[in-house]
Amino acid sequence: MICSDLILSIQNGEYDERLVSLYGKTSLTKEKERVCRAIREFSKLYGDVDARVFSTTGRSEISGNHTDHNHGCVLAASVDLDIIAVACKTDDNIIRVKSEGFDEDVCPLGSGDFKKYSSAAIIYGVCDGFEKSGVKIGGFRAYTTSSVLKGSGLSSSAAFEDMTGFILSELYNEGKVDNVKIAKISQYAENKFFGKPCGLMDQVACAVGGFVFIDFGKEEPLITPIKFDLAGAGYDLCIVNTGGNHADLNEDYASVPSEMKAVAACFGKETLRGIKREELLSESAQLRQKLGDRPLLRAFHFINENERVVKQRDALMNGDFDTFLSLVKESGDSSFRFLQNVYTNKNPNEQGLSLAICISENILGDNGVCRVHGGGFAGTVQAFVKRGFTDEYKTQIEKVFGKGSCSVLSVRAEGTAVII
Repeated sequence: MICSDLILSIQNGEYDERLVSLYGKTSLTKEKERVCRAIREFSKLYGDVDARVFSTTGRSEISGNHTDHNHGCVLAASVDLDIIAVACKTDDNIIRVKSEGFDEDVCPLGSGDFKKYSSAAIIYGVCDGFEKSGVKIGGFRAYTTSSVLKGSGLSSSAAFEDMTGFILSELYNEGKVDNVKIAKISQYAENKFFGKPCGLMDQVACAVGGFVFIDFGKEEPLITPIKFDLAGAGYDLCIVNTGGNHADLNEDYASVPSEMKAVAACFGKETLRGIKREELLSESAQLRQKLGDRPLLRAFHFINENERVVKQRDALMNGDFDTFLSLVKESGDSSFRFLQNVYTNKNPNEQGLSLAICISENILGDNGVCRVHGGGFAGTVQAFVKRGFTDEYKTQIEKVFGKGSCSVLSVRAEGTAVII
C-alpha cells in the first residue's frame, strides 16, 4: 500500500486492533500519530511508494547481570518502548536508513565501507550474517523513529540490529527467518562489525518478546517463556535514566567478558559456565597472583549470579514474588560489589548510578527494591515499586535526575512485529 493510503487507513481506524495489541488502549491515539508521522517522514525522503511498517522492542534485563557472554542464564523482558521502521524493497542493491535525529546511512551491498561503532557497521554486519547463513539480502529504504533512547540501558543497539534483520526477513525471505536466528545474526554484527563483545541476551529479549528465561549453556539457547503478570503481583517496573551515556565505555564493557574468560582459561575452558564455586575457591590464591583481583571477583559474581537467576525463574513460576524481590536485591548488590559495573574508573566523580541506587533505597524503604540496569557503568537503574507508591517514587527521584527521567514500563508480548 502506498504511503498516502497507509496514513488514511490508520486514521480511519483500520489498524486500531493491531496497534492496541502492541501498545494498549490508552496509548492508541499517541501511537497512531507516531506511526503516521513516521510514514510522512519516509514519504518525504523516498516518495509515496508501497511501504510496510515494522516494530522492534527494547528490553529490560530482569536478572543475570553480565552472565550471557559466558554461557550463563538470564531473565529478561520486552518492554513497551520500541523502534518503528517504515520500509520498502528496492532493486538497486543499496540499503538506505534514515533514523530520526541522525544522518542517513547509505550502504551499497558488497562494499563494506564503514567505521566501527557506527550504525552502518551494524547494517553491514547483519547483511554479512544473513549471507553466511544462506539467507537472502537486498536493497531497501527505511525511516526509523525510536522511543528506546540511546544509552538508556534498554538496548537501543540490539533493537536496531534486530530491526535490520527483521526487515530483510520480511522483504526478502517471506518472514521465515525465525527470531532467534535474527538475534544470533544481530549479535554477530555487534561483535564482529560494530566492535562490541556483547552476549546474546539483548538481541534475544528484543526479538522474542514477553518475559523469558534464557539458558546460554548450549550452542542453541534454551528459551523459556514465563507467564507472569507484574501488575497483578502489585508492582510496577520503573527505569530511571541518570543522564549518563554508554558512549566511550566500550573498554569497560569489554573488560567484563574478557576478564571472566581469562579466569576460565586457567581451568582450560573458554567460558566460566560449568566451573564450580569450590574449584574457584581452591585456586583463588594462584588466580589472583596470575590475573589480579578484579577478574576473580567477577568470576565469583558469575557463579553466584547464574545460580540466582535459576532461583528467580523458579520463584516467578511458583508465584513467590517476595523471594524474587529479595534475589533482585542480591543481584544488584553483587553487581555493585563484585562485578563492579556501577561506575567507570575513568571518571569516579561521575556516579549517577550509585547515587540513583542510594536515593532509591532511601525513598522506597519497604515499598520496593532497585539495582543497576543492563550493562551498567552509566545509564539507568531498575526499580520494582509497589503499585500505589509509584507516583511518590517517580516524583521524588525526578527531583534529582530531572522531569521525565523515570519511566514506568509495561511488558510487551511481541518483540519484533509487523504492524502493517
